[in-house]
Amino acid sequence: MLNLDSLDASEEFTLNLAAFKSETRALGPGLRSAVWVQGCPFSCPGCIAPEWIPQRSANQVSTRQLADMILNCAEVTGITLSGGEPMQQAAALADLVRRVRAQREVDVICFTGFFLADLVVNDAGPGVSSLLAEIDVLVDGPYIAALNDERGLRGSSNQRFHYLTSRLKDIPFETMPRKVEITIQEGNMLLAGIPTRKNLEAIDGAIKALRAVGH
Repeated sequence: MLNLDSLDASEEFTLNLAAFKSETRALGPGLRSAVWVQGCPFSCPGCIAPEWIPQRSANQVSTRQLADMILNCAEVTGITLSGGEPMQQAAALADLVRRVRAQREVDVICFTGFFLADLVVNDAGPGVSSLLAEIDVLVDGPYIAALNDERGLRGSSNQRFHYLTSRLKDIPFETMPRKVEITIQEGNMLLAGIPTRKNLEAIDGAIKALRAVGH
C-alpha cells in the first residue's frame, strides 16, 4: 500500500489511519494533533484500542492532506503519534512530520511497542531511522496491564521515555497527571489520552446507561 523505499519530498505518501484528532491536550504538553495508525503486531492483552490492532485497510489519507489538516489548527504546537504501531508506517509518518515542520516548528511524541535499542540496532523496517530522526520523545515498550501504575504519559511502568532531542527535556512525562478526552466522530466514540481505571469504569458505566435508555 505504501511506497516506503523513498522519502523524496516531492512524493506524496498515504497513511492508513485508525483515527485523527486535530486538537487535544490529553497526549502531551500544549495543544497537539493526535495521529493513530491502523495495525499492530503486538496484540498486548488489555490494549485500550483492540480495534486498531488488525492489519486492515482503514482510513486512507495522504500525508499532504493530513499535514494541511494539522496546519489548519493555528494553535497546535505538537504532534503525538500512536496506534496501532507507528513504526509499521514509519516512512509515511516521517514525511508527514517533515511537511508540517516545513511550515511550523512542532514537537513530536511517539508511542511504540518496540524497544528503542532494537529499532536502532536491528533492521526495523523502511523509514524507521528517518522517523526516529524526527521524534523528540519516544515512549517505547509493549503495554503490560499488570504494570499499569496509573502514573505518567505511558500505559505501564515498563515503558520508558527517551528524549531524542532537547525540545521537551524539561517535561515530567513520568509523573504528569493523566488526562482523557472523549469525542464522538461519525457516530463512534474516540478516546484521547491514557485513562485511569476510574476513567474506564466511568466510561463503561456511561455506555451501559446509554444502552439501557436506548432499549
